[in-house]
Amino acid sequence: MDIEEKKPTGQNVAYLRVSTVEQHLDRQRAALEKYQIDKWFEEKLSGKNTDRPEFQKMMQYLREGDTLYVADFSRLARSSKDLFAIADELEVRGINLVSDKEKLDTNTAYGKFMFTMIGAMAEFERSIMLERQRDGIEQAKMKGVYRGRRPVTVDNFGGWYERYRRREFNKGELAKQLNISRPTLDKLIRQYEGGELPVGRR
Repeated sequence: MDIEEKKPTGQNVAYLRVSTVEQHLDRQRAALEKYQIDKWFEEKLSGKNTDRPEFQKMMQYLREGDTLYVADFSRLARSSKDLFAIADELEVRGINLVSDKEKLDTNTAYGKFMFTMIGAMAEFERSIMLERQRDGIEQAKMKGVYRGRRPVTVDNFGGWYERYRRREFNKGELAKQLNISRPTLDKLIRQYEGGELPVGRR
């Protein structure tokens, strides 16, 4: 029995990157024009990490149901660690990923499988990191120096979330409005979408 593939409902977003200003983006743009791109993000900067202005703008712009197109995976990240982290975030946020060179489309059965494999590797790395953190916290508790973190509360987060969904804010702007960090905002969004945020904070 054939499995019906869910058609993406959002925008087609492309991310192009070269490492230096002397290099050109023409080849990447030509490879992706066939996908009827709605929004282009272009970067001339090394991919050694994810601290890139246009990359961050692109990640903030993306919404659930959107599809991100790249000419190849190396345009997103140069290290497997960063690539796994990006893939994991896209999967959690419900964003499709298409890599033209690798012929990977997460809206297909094969693409979903490969994407799941990438996510599984990221989860494995994250589980090791968390285990080390737990060990460190346990040792700190034994020494009496660990106090934990105070929970962050945001009144009417649901209202702010709906404005974010309508693209009135990107993530950076919303975090600034709420006076919280980006990682804290990401956590609140995941809790809200998963119905885990306490009623008083929704």
